Amino acid sequence: MNARHLALGAVLLTGLALTGCGRDTSDGSLDVQSATPSPTCRVHQTEEPGDQYTGRSDADPRAVLELMRYYTANGAKPFCDDRAPTGTDRRWADLYSQLGGGREHVVARDSVKQE
Repeated sequence: MNARHLALGAVLLTGLALTGCGRDTSDGSLDVQSATPSPTCRVHQTEEPGDQYTGRSDADPRAVLELMRYYTANGAKPFCDDRAPTGTDRRWADLYSQLGGGREHVVARDSVKQE
């Protein structure tokens, strides 16, 4: 192996470390689209609700309040890809309702973005 190959390997490994590839970084957190504070549509959730939301007395109050705020403000908005909610999306919406959120704040199960 020459220096060029070693340098390329180091660049690839650094990229993997920075992007989290090769390791499980899922923690059951809600994607609240923080880069878009007032989204016009929603992204699908990729992780099941974690213990910080479902841990009952061990749940994180800030995480639960963030979940409630997000769904109250955005839960009835359509998904950006014009598709229906996934099973994971439904579990988040159900959790929102179980925690006391109104069903009117959650997009209908078969609702898609209207043009």
